[in-house]
Amino acid sequence: MAALLSIGDFARATNLSVRTLRFYHEAALLEPAEIDSNSGYRRYRTGQIPVAQVIRRFRALDMPLGEIREVLSARDIAARNELIAAHAKRLEDDIERQRAIVTSLRDLLDHPDSTAGIEHRTVPPTSAAAITETIDITDAAAWYQGALGELFATLAAQGIEPTSAAGGIFSNELFTDERGVATVFVPCGPEVRHLGRVEATIVPAAELAVIVHAGALEGVDRAYGTLGAYVAEHALAVDGPLREYYAVGADETTDATSWRTEIGWPIFATNPAVNLGGSRGRVSPD
Repeated sequence: MAALLSIGDFARATNLSVRTLRFYHEAALLEPAEIDSNSGYRRYRTGQIPVAQVIRRFRALDMPLGEIREVLSARDIAARNELIAAHAKRLEDDIERQRAIVTSLRDLLDHPDSTAGIEHRTVPPTSAAAITETIDITDAAAWYQGALGELFATLAAQGIEPTSAAGGIFSNELFTDERGVATVFVPCGPEVRHLGRVEATIVPAAELAVIVHAGALEGVDRAYGTLGAYVAEHALAVDGPLREYYAVGADETTDATSWRTEIGWPIFATNPAVNLGGSRGRVSPD
């Protein structure tokens, strides 16, 4: 018969606290070999020590309990390794994201005052295919990607070519209350037919102060900050939703350093009309 350890001795042997072992039992992750029916004391087999050590290492890698449970109950080595590899890939992606954040933070500390150029533009009314929904700010990135993909697919299915860069219009509530109306649109001829979430619309005219953000969207807050400060300091602000135009995006290149996003803040009219977001890909990545 395999030797049994009290929960206290098992905790010392595995470097897992009694509280943690009780939690893992309740989560059906590491169940005791025996539970005394009278005292309720838990006892563990010595053979469970390696299992506890594996769990401890997975938790050190932030693997969710459900995934650890799947690994431990995997039907064979291949299935187990596939689960572990998937989590390792997520960790690698997180590391890359954290590196990008650190790089952005260092740049912010070294260059707190952005010198990015800001220009004023008049945007005429534009016919477009659009998707409009009320969303949460935490879902904005995924929603935008899905909506944009649906728009391009719908236009392709109807044989319609975009006439200029795709864009987005975002209500103030989306920023202030973390939930609000968002629109993603692709300028095109008025002949687009309603299909699914896609509808024909007219993007209204607007006077905008515009800044160009280069690269992936992780650091776009700096461009928003620079633009917001400029508009406030020049007393130009008027009510209205913010806009983005995706002059160079993921559908043109997978190189995120080449992406260019034009951010527009509504302002008083100050100059003659200038086209915003011309032909797709026209903005140079240089």
